[in-house]
Amino acid sequence: MALTLNLKPTISVSSSSFHHHPSSFSPFFSLKTQTKPFSFTTRIHNLQYPSLSLTFSRRFFILPSVSGIWDALTGNNNPKDAVIAIRRGMLLFRQGDVPGSVVEFDKAIELDPRKKAYLWQRGLSLYYLDRFEEAAEQFRIDVAENPNDTEESIWCFLCEAQLYGVDEARQRFLEVSDIIDMANKIKKADAAKVHILSACNSPYGQRSDDYMASLAKVHCLCRNWTSE
Repeated sequence: MALTLNLKPTISVSSSSFHHHPSSFSPFFSLKTQTKPFSFTTRIHNLQYPSLSLTFSRRFFILPSVSGIWDALTGNNNPKDAVIAIRRGMLLFRQGDVPGSVVEFDKAIELDPRKKAYLWQRGLSLYYLDRFEEAAEQFRIDVAENPNDTEESIWCFLCEAQLYGVDEARQRFLEVSDIIDMANKIKKADAAKVHILSACNSPYGQRSDDYMASLAKVHCLCRNWTSE
């Protein structure tokens, strides 16, 4: 058997044929490590093994990948298909097809349930469909994955304010600063309309591919807000 690795340093492993002796086996095993500027040889004697012929295959060294294991558990659904579904959902949301976006986001979760922990886009779509309980759940899952993400905490509060009222939603609120000030601003719908319409009509709002710029446009669409 001869195995040679063409690396630096070069390591070669070789052994002579095993010779049978009545009393014992004395195979010869040589390990040579060649480096610059020195080399050494190690010999091991008196290994009590019968004569062997070993054949190594690349297949012998192949281990199942994590993605392969996941595919087996999920019925060979490809996580890449889940990513494609998310992109389709985001595109549909940008185009104002909010129900269609939820269909795609749900499909992504079906293909790869791990995606749900990061699908804040789904929470936004559910909010604008008045599916506040599902939206709040989505945002809470997202915050559990990333506790420092205060934006999802605020969206969760907005959903629960619709379900339970501002006071109870405040008690349920995930930790962020200045909750009372934010709750007071929610009451100023007229001022919000002016600011959101202004943002949509700004050069950035018109040209940007920012998902939140698209959200402002969807907000106006769902509220039937138009510029005078």
